[in-house]
Amino acid sequence: MRSLLSEDRFDFVSAENKAFMLAFDDEMAKRGYGFGGKIGDGFCWGRYMVIYRKLGVKSEAVYARVYLREAGIVLRLFLNQIDKHRGFIERAPDHIKYVFTGPRGDCEHCHNDKEGFCKFRKSYTLDNRLIEKCNGIVFEFFDPELSRFGDYLALFSAFYPEKHAIKQS
Repeated sequence: MRSLLSEDRFDFVSAENKAFMLAFDDEMAKRGYGFGGKIGDGFCWGRYMVIYRKLGVKSEAVYARVYLREAGIVLRLFLNQIDKHRGFIERAPDHIKYVFTGPRGDCEHCHNDKEGFCKFRKSYTLDNRLIEKCNGIVFEFFDPELSRFGDYLALFSAFYPEKHAIKQS
């Protein structure tokens, strides 16, 4: 990651954001996740994107992404079964809890409903309130801060406990 981020094409990324990305990459590797050594096109999400998958498995499931944008980076975690982690989220610091309870990604019951069900909708209950979010733009942390790094890792670990990590040699 360090070598890639030193390339000229990433000069627009601030030193603080590069430090966050290096720390995140290191911790993800310790937990058995990697980005395949490639920072790809960001398409509609940003200028570039780093995609984290579980190492040593055939599944192509995505667990986290870091979007590199002109205005900063965005850490996006791919989280499921939110109700199962209700207690953790309800006790989390406000900057963590807000991505679950704030207005970003609120479901507007668009045309994707099919027979009353939308495969893109995430529904869960927090603080006795039903929340529905559109899966396409959820659980994003804009300009994640290194000072809050432990909070992001705690959230990730609550959903993906380290006992499932692959020990790298």
